[in-house]
Amino acid sequence: MITLYGFKQAFGLVDASPFVLKVDAFLRMAQLPYKLTSSVAYLRKSPKGKLPFIEDGDAKVGDSSFIFDYLNQKPEVTLNDWLSAEQRAQAYFIGKSLDENLYWCLLYSRWICDDNWPKTRQVFFGDLPFPLSSLVPFAVRRATRSALYKQGMGRHSAAEIEHIFNRSLASLSTLLGNKRYIMGEQVCELDATVFGMLAQFILADVDNRFNTIARGYPNLQRYCDNLAQHYYGAAA
Repeated sequence: MITLYGFKQAFGLVDASPFVLKVDAFLRMAQLPYKLTSSVAYLRKSPKGKLPFIEDGDAKVGDSSFIFDYLNQKPEVTLNDWLSAEQRAQAYFIGKSLDENLYWCLLYSRWICDDNWPKTRQVFFGDLPFPLSSLVPFAVRRATRSALYKQGMGRHSAAEIEHIFNRSLASLSTLLGNKRYIMGEQVCELDATVFGMLAQFILADVDNRFNTIARGYPNLQRYCDNLAQHYYGAAA
């Protein structure tokens, strides 16, 4: 059986990481038997020093993209079989746009925005004893701010980041249109990626400016609700 290693259940989601959640969703969509085990301590045994990673027999695979590649090699995984070569190319670039764009907006909204920081701090560090409960959150937030600045998103103003976020969602909403799933009437690998990211804004038990913007797109809200109900029985 496949073991998926993640961070922790938080904000009403299976995992607070969009990358862990998208692998979890993929495994459910592909109907592969697996178990999810969560702890930040698993970073030490991860092949890339990051989460998620999976273990499947003797195989240990890190990074959600390489995990997808590995799982897609299994003969019983047919999520992308109905897509044309052109659709697969489109799906790849849409997924990468989400991974490399909305992810940084998510980090900014959770770790940098002052109105959301108290909740993030409580969720991730609330169980730490003093003085770690003060020192660790400060260090992690500072590291996140530095990473955002080096990546480029952190160099923008709050209004500019919201504009980038809103434009990305508007484009995704247009792509989805009235379809049941992002590429048509069947799920594919891309739906796991889209759901893993959108759920962090639309289904998460978080109320900030970014979540409000995301919930303002009715078709994206419906899309998340449908997938959550079908694959998770309720919220993800």
